Amino acid sequence: MTDIHWMTAGDLGRAYRAGTLTPDVVVEKLLERIAAFDGAINAFVSVDAEQARAQARAATRDMAMGIWRSPLHGVPVGIKDLIDIAGQVTSCHSRLMLDRVATHDATVVARLREAGAILLGKLALHEFAIGGPSNDAAYPPARNPWDTRHQTGGSSSGSGAAVAAGFVPIALGTDTGGSIRNPAGHCGVAGLKPTYGAISRHGVFPLCFTLDHVGPMARSVEDLALAMDVLAAHDPADPGSVSAPTGDHLAEINAGLAGLRFGIVRHFHEQDLRASDEVISAINHCGDTLRQAGAQVTDIQLPPLSRYTMAQRIIFHAESWAVHAHWLRTRPADYSYIARRKLMVGAFLGAGDYVQAQRWRKQLIEATDRALQHVDVLVVANSFEAASAIGNEAEFSRTYSRHARSPFNLTGHPALALMCGISGNGLPLSVQFVGRSRADPVLLRAGAGFERHADWSRKHPPVPFPRAA
Repeated sequence: MTDIHWMTAGDLGRAYRAGTLTPDVVVEKLLERIAAFDGAINAFVSVDAEQARAQARAATRDMAMGIWRSPLHGVPVGIKDLIDIAGQVTSCHSRLMLDRVATHDATVVARLREAGAILLGKLALHEFAIGGPSNDAAYPPARNPWDTRHQTGGSSSGSGAAVAAGFVPIALGTDTGGSIRNPAGHCGVAGLKPTYGAISRHGVFPLCFTLDHVGPMARSVEDLALAMDVLAAHDPADPGSVSAPTGDHLAEINAGLAGLRFGIVRHFHEQDLRASDEVISAINHCGDTLRQAGAQVTDIQLPPLSRYTMAQRIIFHAESWAVHAHWLRTRPADYSYIARRKLMVGAFLGAGDYVQAQRWRKQLIEATDRALQHVDVLVVANSFEAASAIGNEAEFSRTYSRHARSPFNLTGHPALALMCGISGNGLPLSVQFVGRSRADPVLLRAGAGFERHADWSRKHPPVPFPRAA
């Protein structure tokens, strides 16, 4: 049997049904692994071991009586620490929030409980989902399990690290400018930013009202589909929630790649903002893999990357300033340096800037929709180079904005990050698949098909993880 800590949620569900594993055994093994190795990773800000054990015992009893709540029944899940769990602190990784105890579960947490999932604990993030791997925030930064001298990407840093390290099979993150897909890419796991509004944000601390998404991270695309079937539903408590679900996310998961049409947005990473040679080579190899599996692959043109980036950043800074203006005026010293520096940009934008950016947004949504009339899935680079070292501020600043993720927060199209290579220094490289709005099941089909024909999803970081100096 595969080591328990590398089993996917799908693997666990099949083992539970077969009677070869029980949730109480799984949770105990994962708690042991977290205790042994998270000192090197800092993925968790809190582990609720006793509640997790109690939930695992209850799930084990249910299964013994033939009660099966969902495919996630008995599956451990980690929660990014800006998502409310009743009775627990929602710190947002910030000194400003260390005394904020949630009174109610976020909708996504309530849905996980109803499905019988086991909540293992709260995961690290970049402060308020906008900072960086800061040593002056409330908790130390999460580190990359592939090499703990390197950052994870953010802002869902602990979520990516926890899945990659074998601490949990599924973690929830949030994504405003790429904050699920960045750590998924840098940590070598799968991460889905679903169609805007597909998953409720009620009970999730906001960063940007019209850009924020909640989504899952996992070691397999099948697990993303399992999570989406639990999480995706209309929620009247979230004004941005779509009125209809995005479909049965497992329905097409095994349909394969034959007949699907992929369009590589090559100009983003070769002309508009040139990626490293390693990333370019990995994207080319991804296209070859898709062709060999029977897919149609062509190049496709979108508006320049800079047009998307400019509109998204104006909206991002204006809306994040609206959330944080009071604290930035009254308690600026309580923010980490990186978060404060990023958030202050919004103070210098005017209403005209915001309105103009929203006009551009509509045009870019229409342009992306037109491109997706000709293909089923866009193939887009994720980060344009591998993760930088923690503590190298110049390299972090140079590389962090070099990506093609934020266009799809602006447009709301679903975007899936998948590992597609390993850099010369042993760090994951990643590609994005982007689908039509509300066509998340087709996107997951494409991702699962690529996973079956490429070897990357079966690779894991070296263990034990070296402790950072």
